[in-house]
Amino acid sequence: MSDAFVVSSALTFSWPDDTPVFTELSFSVPAGRTGLVAPNGTGKTTLLRLIAGELRPAAGTVTVHGVLGYLPQHLPFAVDQSVAQVLGVDRAVAALHAIEAGDAREEHFTALGDDWDVEERTRAELDRLGLGELALDRRLGTLSGGQVISLGLAAQLLRRPDVLLLDEPTNNLDEAARERLTAVLRGWAGCLLVVSHDRSLLDEMDRIASLESDEIRWYGGNFSAYEQAVRAEREVAERQVRSAEQDLKRQKRELQQARERAARRASTAARNLPDAGLARIVAGGLKRDAQVSAGRTAETHTARVGDAQARLDQASRAARQDDRIVIDLPDTAVPAGRTVFAGERLRAEYDGRPVFAGVDLTVRGPERIALTGGNGVGKSTLLRLVSGDQAPVAGTATRVEGRVAYLSQRLDLLDPARTVAENLAAFAPALADAERMNLLARFLFRGDRVHLPVRVLSGGELLRATLACVLNASPAPQLLLLDEPTNNLDLDSVAQLESALGGYRGAMLVVSHDPRFLAAIGVQRWLRLADGTLVETRAPEEAG
Repeated sequence: MSDAFVVSSALTFSWPDDTPVFTELSFSVPAGRTGLVAPNGTGKTTLLRLIAGELRPAAGTVTVHGVLGYLPQHLPFAVDQSVAQVLGVDRAVAALHAIEAGDAREEHFTALGDDWDVEERTRAELDRLGLGELALDRRLGTLSGGQVISLGLAAQLLRRPDVLLLDEPTNNLDEAARERLTAVLRGWAGCLLVVSHDRSLLDEMDRIASLESDEIRWYGGNFSAYEQAVRAEREVAERQVRSAEQDLKRQKRELQQARERAARRASTAARNLPDAGLARIVAGGLKRDAQVSAGRTAETHTARVGDAQARLDQASRAARQDDRIVIDLPDTAVPAGRTVFAGERLRAEYDGRPVFAGVDLTVRGPERIALTGGNGVGKSTLLRLVSGDQAPVAGTATRVEGRVAYLSQRLDLLDPARTVAENLAAFAPALADAERMNLLARFLFRGDRVHLPVRVLSGGELLRATLACVLNASPAPQLLLLDEPTNNLDLDSVAQLESALGGYRGAMLVVSHDPRFLAAIGVQRWLRLADGTLVETRAPEEAG
């Protein structure tokens, strides 16, 4: 499988409304593990679909050398499909069982082919991905989102691909499932191309490919090495910007000085000509020569100014400045020791079935708490109990009423028909218009962006707009609840979220499977929900 690779030549693709995505994009993905990164909306998923053959380019070619496996971000499975159908082994397994039962019809041997170990291979692959308990006739509608993703990966691995494309494979996976996925990919011997915002997964890659406009830039090493390389590039670019700015100032100053010198010479010559005793025709010639010389000097300095401006523009583009949200939110401050939530013997049910019972949770002061646990154990349910959006079946919950903000995975707090500015006005009516505009600028909404309807915002923009409204609401929140806030965010948006939360002074309870994000926002306390019980744990790097 070391000969597996992908080659693209002059790839061009546009959407039906003629919106261009790629123009003559050429690249080669070698064997090994490659992470593909870029902001949302730049075409990462589109590129994978072109490689997989789901989309056809307008021009150029994409060639896959080897058997292809492709796990899309959104799996096209029906809820009534069985596990065996998703894995593509239903006909072969049925034929095997029929033959074992004594049915020797030729159609069964044709369906089975040489795949006599299909059931053993299938069970081994399911075991490897933590799905060993799944019966092959179980329906998808009974599985969690994380189990469906793992099942989709198992389906691709059973095809024994040489080239494997994965689009955000860790979305909706809990910690255990992520670790199993990482273990599978760590031993991958073919050509692997992964689109992901999961920094821990990207740290397992051999190289990083950065999709930028109509080119891919390659960086050897994992994501941490890529970050270091980008920081070094940015530092060089920023120095070039400063140098170009100084050069432009100098060229403008010299142009102005040249104009002033020319004006003085012309004025002096005009005063002296009558006393020079020169013939009129000679004096006119000297005047014209002086004007031509002054003109040449001005043209030279003007050209230098233009060149300096062009160098500054180029250096500024190369700097690729990261936007950071730098804010201070003093109204969200909570004194140390003040209780902002107290829950005793909390019990919750879903569709009449118990989710957890007897859970105690107290949140005090400005502590930052990570709530972890496997998929389906009730983490989101617990957040809803804390927020007051859901009442417990039993137990008591006391909170700072009106001072709790809950950002669910759906991010549905804002009015989608209103603009960003209008939503902020609804959350913070006491703010003057100028203050609202300045505040939104700090959340990176500038110019016409503040007047966009919320319904057209990207995922990262929607999160920023929601944070701007919630964190500056009246009254300001003293307890902030976040449910998987980094899901579906690109890496720039995750960095912006981290910087925004740096200015929040209240208590925070966060559900997340991203340890680097939790470390970046300063989590101090770790809780794990498992088997209906909430227990204190240590940070991942301290455990074991």
